[in-house]
Amino acid sequence: MDLNRFTEYRRKVVEGCEKIIVGKTEVIEKVLITYLCGGHILLEDVPGTGKTMLLRAFAKTVGGSFKRIQFTPDLLPSDLTGINFYNQKTGEFQFRPGPLFANLILADEINRATPRTQSSLLEAMAEKQVTVDGDSYPMEEPFMIMATQNPLESYGTFPLPEAQTDRFFMRLSLGYMERGQEKSVLRGEDTSRLVQGLEELVTPQETMALREEVRKIEVTDDVADYIMDIVEATRRDSRIRIGVSTRGALALYHASQAAAAIRGRGYVQPEDVKDLAPYVLAHRLTTAGSVKRGEDEALICELAETVRVPLEEL
Repeated sequence: MDLNRFTEYRRKVVEGCEKIIVGKTEVIEKVLITYLCGGHILLEDVPGTGKTMLLRAFAKTVGGSFKRIQFTPDLLPSDLTGINFYNQKTGEFQFRPGPLFANLILADEINRATPRTQSSLLEAMAEKQVTVDGDSYPMEEPFMIMATQNPLESYGTFPLPEAQTDRFFMRLSLGYMERGQEKSVLRGEDTSRLVQGLEELVTPQETMALREEVRKIEVTDDVADYIMDIVEATRRDSRIRIGVSTRGALALYHASQAAAAIRGRGYVQPEDVKDLAPYVLAHRLTTAGSVKRGEDEALICELAETVRVPLEEL
């Protein structure tokens, strides 16, 4: 395995995205890890922090077809999946694909759509296909849904159900820039124009090849046990009503492999697991009333601290 391919891939994507979003290297890396694992990303933050711009920049950098969907309360499932229409010339019904048929989908303000429309994404996210009038249509790979939502505003929004939240590989937050970085943005060019000028730096073919390779990154039994210890700790804690599912454990396992690969290692370290656990696991928890919204990541960090790290006795 040539690990230089992973590190070079990471360098190109991060440098491309940082032309638009300054000082958020760690967030860009985690979006990249999700993409390499074939997962989907939920970017949750207050308005105006650059969520949409980051995902648009990422889509331009990694190439492939891209569609942006603005979610609204009147959006219908067929507006996403497509419809069968009657072609008068041929006398037959034909399928007209919706905007879901692209490599990268930006679902902007996903929690503004009704639960019925939100649920139309579930099959695409889990099975990489959509079903319309009994016929199934596969999505083109690599396929990734990048969703944004505003956690503060409640008027006119429909919270994502647990079943759909669990389908997201990671939940991330950008946060505010440092003062100097924000000042440079104020003095810089218009970000919309900069995004339009971004070039494709990696190809979908490269991505698919690396997706195959990333599963070969070594995970020792000790590190696998470390992952399971963290997962099981969420199932025993009294502050958590429903702990992390097996899907969550698999996501943390594969995310750790991808993190090790883009960091130039052919094996996973416990630090990879500990670093990613809050972003992969926190949104999968169903917490008791004592845990407020936004405190779930801190809870995962706290539980991870109670788990013995492999080889620490050596």
